[in-house]
Amino acid sequence: MKIGLITGEYPPMQGGVGDFTQELAAALADLDHEVHVITRVGCGAEGQRADDKGLAVHPVVSHWGWRSYSRVMGLARRLGLDVLNIQYQAAAYDLHPAINFLPLLASRLSLWRPRPAVVVTFHDLKVPYLFPKAGSLRDGVVTLLARHAGASIVTNRADELKLTPRDVGHVARIPIGSNIAPLLPDDYERDAWRARLGLSPDDLLLGFFGFFNERKGIKTLLRALATSPQAPHLLFIGGTVGSSDATNRAYADHITALIVSLGLKDRVHYTGYVPAAEVSSAFYSIDLCVLPYADGISFHHGTLMAALAHGQPIISTWPPQDLPELVHGENVWLIPPQDPDALTVAIAALTDDSERRHRLADGSAKLSAHFSWPHIAARTVELFQSL
Repeated sequence: MKIGLITGEYPPMQGGVGDFTQELAAALADLDHEVHVITRVGCGAEGQRADDKGLAVHPVVSHWGWRSYSRVMGLARRLGLDVLNIQYQAAAYDLHPAINFLPLLASRLSLWRPRPAVVVTFHDLKVPYLFPKAGSLRDGVVTLLARHAGASIVTNRADELKLTPRDVGHVARIPIGSNIAPLLPDDYERDAWRARLGLSPDDLLLGFFGFFNERKGIKTLLRALATSPQAPHLLFIGGTVGSSDATNRAYADHITALIVSLGLKDRVHYTGYVPAAEVSSAFYSIDLCVLPYADGISFHHGTLMAALAHGQPIISTWPPQDLPELVHGENVWLIPPQDPDALTVAIAALTDDSERRHRLADGSAKLSAHFSWPHIAARTVELFQSL
C-alpha cells in the first residue's frame, strides 16, 4: 500500500506525536509498504527526504490552517496514496480546527476518484481552540473528525470508552510503543554516569521522563521528594517543554519556582533534550521511575512505554478504568493520584526492598513485549486493508 501519515510535528521537533509517527513510519516501511510522512515546514527535512526502505518525509505545510487542506490533499493525489492516517493531537496542529474537517472535506468536496481512505489516530481527545466560549462545539469538532473518518484508532481503553458512544463508526484500539529503544553507549558505566550528577553509588535517585504539564503529577512528585526521609535525588530525563504545546513552558517555570520554594534545588537534576542513547543511560542509572499521572496511568503515555521498555521498577497512579495488563506489585506499583503522602510511603517501601524492586523491573520488561513496533504496525496495516 501507499500510506500517508499526517502529523503536526516530526523530529527533530520535540514531541511525542512526532516521535510516534517516526517509529510507526519505519515499522510500516519494514513491512514493505510505501510510506509518506506529511508534516510542517521546519521539521528539519528540506524538500523530500527518502531512504531505501520506501519512507519519504514531505514538510509542505507552513501553518495548520484552512489552506493546509489543499497542500495535504494535493500531495496525496500526486502520490496516489491509498490511505491517509491523521495523527491527531490538538496541540500538534496549533490548536487550529482545520485538521478536524479534513475527512469531511475529503469526502464532500474532492472530485478525486478513487479517494484515499482516511483514518484518524487519536493520541488524546483534547479539543482545539475555536473562539471564546465555544463550549460544547469544541467537543463537537473532535466527534466530527471521527465521524467522517473511515475508522478511528485510539491508544487506550479510556479513550475508547469516551469515543465509541458518539456514533462515530469503527473504533480500533491499537497501543503505542516506546519512542526510545533501550540502547546504551559502549562506554556506559553506571557509577561514573551518576558521578556526573554529583551522586555516589548509594544515593537514592528517582527518575521522571516526559514533558512538563499538569497531567503528569509533577507537583505530587516534588512534594513527596521534599518530605521523604530517604532524601532522594530526582532526575528529569529528556526535554521539559517540547515544540508544540506553548502552555508547557509557563508550567515549567511554575515547577522551577516550586522546586526552589521546597528547598529541592540541590537534589533536582536535568538531562535536557538529549539523544536516545543518553536517555537510555539515564534510565539505567536511576533506582526508581516515578510517573504519578494526575489522571491515572494509561497506555497512551509514551513516557510509560519508554520506562517499561527499559525494564524499570515503576511507581505510578491507579488508572480510572481497570487495565488487566497492569498488576500492582508485579509490573507496577500503584498509588492514588495526587497523593504526596502515599507516594512518600511507596518510595520508602521500595527503597527498603530490593527484591520487590527487581520483581517490578522484571515484570515491566515482560509487559513491554506486548507493545512492540512490528506488532503495532501489523495491526495498523490490517485495519488499513479492511478499508
